[in-house]
Amino acid sequence: MKIAILSQDSSLYSTKRLREAGETRGHQMRVINYLRCYMNITSHQPTVVYNGNLLENFDAIIPRIGASRTFYGTAVVRQFEVMGVFSANESHAISRSRDKLHCLQILAREGIGLPVTGFAHATEDIHGLIETVGGAPLVIKLLEGTQGIGVVLAETYQAAKSVIEAFRGLNANILVQEFIKEAKGADIRCFVVNNKVVASMKRQGAEGEFRSNLHRGGKAEKIKLTPEERSTAVRAAKAMGLKIAGVDMLRSNHGPVVMEVNSSPGLEGIEKYTEVDVASKIIEFLEKNVKEIATD
Repeated sequence: MKIAILSQDSSLYSTKRLREAGETRGHQMRVINYLRCYMNITSHQPTVVYNGNLLENFDAIIPRIGASRTFYGTAVVRQFEVMGVFSANESHAISRSRDKLHCLQILAREGIGLPVTGFAHATEDIHGLIETVGGAPLVIKLLEGTQGIGVVLAETYQAAKSVIEAFRGLNANILVQEFIKEAKGADIRCFVVNNKVVASMKRQGAEGEFRSNLHRGGKAEKIKLTPEERSTAVRAAKAMGLKIAGVDMLRSNHGPVVMEVNSSPGLEGIEKYTEVDVASKIIEFLEKNVKEIATD
């Protein structure tokens, strides 16, 4: 097959691993910087142009769209879809997962466990918003934040009130969530491929840090999921319409709660700590689906 990896940087671990896995399995792999693509949007012969050349005859694409480039990145993915190219994750699912509020609302509609979450525009009733999630301590998140940036733990009512007023004063959209104290700064990353959890790890935040992101000094280890956790991860990915997803969960007193569903999950941490060849699992998924489409 001829497969394009839509990535801004060919030197990134995830991009390199996907390329290596595809080439090992005999496929023609090409890394395309989607920001340097332009499109001819026509009903007769839609095209994508890269470095002055038409991108033709691709069987599949693997979108690795950066969170800050979602608008243009998903436009490129949509154009490939219009051209009949199979996408590992469809454009509408990527867009849906990147809108944190919309993502939580979809998961709530499906009955998937979530932390109690509040959202408001005006600051006139901050007290009511704080009480909605059970009071302090609570977590305040910027809707546009990624990788733990823009996430604040407010340990007192006054601290929560001050942070909310400051963010709203900057016209920033925020979520307010209950603090899952019993998680003790740890979360679970489940890597889902085609409605199956192929790898999972527990991430533990550095001492004194409630965020478990590895690049913030957190540590990780392979973990065995409970049946409920495995089911929750698969249901969350399916609800978002994602065939490839990183589902982040916390272990709460009332079962697993989903914090985020990531449409471009990194491979480095999950492959390192679980010793699972996740990149090859993704390529196998493409092989199966493109073959099925060809025989329909």
